[in-house]
Amino acid sequence: MANEFNYGGQAVIEGVLMRGARVMALAVRHPSGHIVMHTESLTAPIYTSSWARLPFIRGLTLLWDALGLGIKSLMFSADVALAEEEVQFSSKAMWGTLAFSLTLTVGLFFVAPLLIINYLDQFITSSLLSNLIEGLVRLGFFLGYIYAINFMPDIKRVFAYHGAEHKTINAYEAGAPLTPESVRRFPLAHPRCGTGFLLVVMVVSIVVFSFLGRPPFFWRIASRILLIPVVAGISYEFIRFAAKHYQKNRLVRLLIAPSLALQSLTTREPDDSMLEVSITALKQVLLSEGRIPVEEAQSFPGVADAVPA
Repeated sequence: MANEFNYGGQAVIEGVLMRGARVMALAVRHPSGHIVMHTESLTAPIYTSSWARLPFIRGLTLLWDALGLGIKSLMFSADVALAEEEVQFSSKAMWGTLAFSLTLTVGLFFVAPLLIINYLDQFITSSLLSNLIEGLVRLGFFLGYIYAINFMPDIKRVFAYHGAEHKTINAYEAGAPLTPESVRRFPLAHPRCGTGFLLVVMVVSIVVFSFLGRPPFFWRIASRILLIPVVAGISYEFIRFAAKHYQKNRLVRLLIAPSLALQSLTTREPDDSMLEVSITALKQVLLSEGRIPVEEAQSFPGVADAVPA
């Protein structure tokens, strides 16, 4: 790899968020054609504390990226895409959206499968089998959700930016030039993809929850929610290990194959304008963290044309 730190990001509406060790950069294509850029230092304890770097705890950073930074970035990108005059990367309006998103996620992927298995339990004598079926129902809900949103035109564009983000990270980790012409030839899939992480979370949850027996319904729901950090921590360590060894280890490639295959549903081939946005975001992070000289960043049109929010 080109760097010890694993750079990564996520797609938003007409843009890409890239996160470094100390800085995040969000680049969004404005309807007028220029790129709107927001850069921010990562000062929250989840990024700066020594405990946040401990194995099985550092996976919580990925959850916060998706919920905290992710939702703020989506709201920011939506404002830019609608050509709003006042665009702010604010957390004040985030909490209601975050609460709604968490409620919907818990309801769809945790409560709904438990409601189904609570009915089926009258026909199931084994608690192990009951928990396994619950996990398979949850996995089915997740895969069905990913498949269903593929039919939404706006989501297809987000998935194209997702592909741009993956190609850019793949190019950077290969030490290739960060230009659209160079980045375009790299694959869409990446072993540290957030979609793959969620798939691993679903599979790991089946294993973890299978050993919890069949407590009363309320405690069964509570156990699923309270153990999310544990499941996320285990899943992150697996993803991290797989990303480091999958190119040289056949068994690891076999284990991570479903994750890479699922990414065919959540990525699309980006055009050069999307690649430019993704490269701009990553170069801004690299510049802010002193990984590249100012001259290299400013020589790229995307960085030069970016307008601070």
